[in-house]
Amino acid sequence: MNTIEHNLIEAIPMTSQADLIAQAVLQQFHKLPAKRKPAIRDNGLHEWVPLSGIVAEQNGVLTCLALATGMKCLPVSKIPQSNGVGIHDWHAEILAIRTFNRFLIDECQSILEKEDKSSILQRKNHTSNSDGMCLQSFEIKDDVRLHMYCSEAPCGDASMELTMAAQEDASAWEAPTPTTRTPDPNADTSLLGRACFSRTGIVRRKPARGDAPPTLSKSCSDKLALKQCTSLLSALTSLFIDSTNAYIHSIVLPESQHSNVACRRAFSEEGRLRPLAEKMWAGGYSFKQFSVMTTGLEFEFSKIAVKNRADKISASNLAAAWSSSGFEENIIGGVIQGRKAFNTNAASRMSRRNMWEAARDLADRLGVGCSVTALYLKSGTYQDIKQGQLTAHRRKVKEEVREAALVGWIRNDGGSINLSQHKSPFHRDRSQAVTFCIPVPTPQLLEIESRGVIVTTIHP
Repeated sequence: MNTIEHNLIEAIPMTSQADLIAQAVLQQFHKLPAKRKPAIRDNGLHEWVPLSGIVAEQNGVLTCLALATGMKCLPVSKIPQSNGVGIHDWHAEILAIRTFNRFLIDECQSILEKEDKSSILQRKNHTSNSDGMCLQSFEIKDDVRLHMYCSEAPCGDASMELTMAAQEDASAWEAPTPTTRTPDPNADTSLLGRACFSRTGIVRRKPARGDAPPTLSKSCSDKLALKQCTSLLSALTSLFIDSTNAYIHSIVLPESQHSNVACRRAFSEEGRLRPLAEKMWAGGYSFKQFSVMTTGLEFEFSKIAVKNRADKISASNLAAAWSSSGFEENIIGGVIQGRKAFNTNAASRMSRRNMWEAARDLADRLGVGCSVTALYLKSGTYQDIKQGQLTAHRRKVKEEVREAALVGWIRNDGGSINLSQHKSPFHRDRSQAVTFCIPVPTPQLLEIESRGVIVTTIHP
């Protein structure tokens, strides 16, 4: 190589891994129609919105699988009315994860129709671990890594330093008044929005504004911290897909939205997650700390970008979701834009109701090998499923993490739905046995029998 060629190569800037991950999400968002994006209002206000996306890395190729925008959540007073139709939390990070879980359910369905070697999923050779409770039929391939891009610092602990720096007076805001506290008088009032800057490393609630209706939705920082233990899989998706390789490998933030001190404190074993270091649980769960990388790329509708080109800006009420499984949606108030709130036809594909129905359909299509899960999904309420035996390992992980590291986490109960007229036998007291007839005996059923469900196997 001659000197000119050598100097030319040195002069070409290398694109970092973080930039490539960000580009995968930003380019996919750019392809969306204008109706999915923030607008300029009639009064001249320019809207901004956070963006987040899940990217798969496989064989050196980065592919955006799901993305979402949004920055709102459902007030606690409306959760009982949501009836499984309204999404409780549609901050971009959380909606992107929900959209990714819907993508996974759709992908499982696609594999049953026609095996796709390019899919990140594959059928498992074995559907149970030594504990007998892992019934999943699918797994994420070993050569796949999952990354997440966020255009804004996740709300909560990872953004406290940035929030303080943005204030004219960086002294701690006053604690919430009684009107902004949760309706439960016994609730831990440490669930602050942006109040009390001096208190870091704690669980915080949404929304950040003290004058907004109260919620029990935890901050994105807290939810992402928990995902380092439970994986990206939801309770429903975990019934079908092994969690072992479903963890976030890295999170990419714009340089303008990154505080090294805050991210170490919020997400690492050097900070508040120290008690979880090297922790492992049954069911394939473990503490898998993601790395945090930065990119110089800025989202065109980020708060900083919009502020740089407009004097008057406002947060967008519109959320949008896109999945590579072939759908996209606009969401306002937790339901599909233009639909009446909490009517069943207003339910997003990522709503509890539609995710449950998709999971039931998948279990039916899997047939005999998924008989237990199919029965499990056809009985009782959504809450029964989350509190039932097939999700016991996942629930145990969440309980221990909340006790050891994310202290003060209050469950956001309510809004459960019932797609069946029958009480789930999997959620009964263990002293009350229930008998099922299953066509083919499997090792998993023996474990379920020991937990209070007597299974009688029959042959066709």
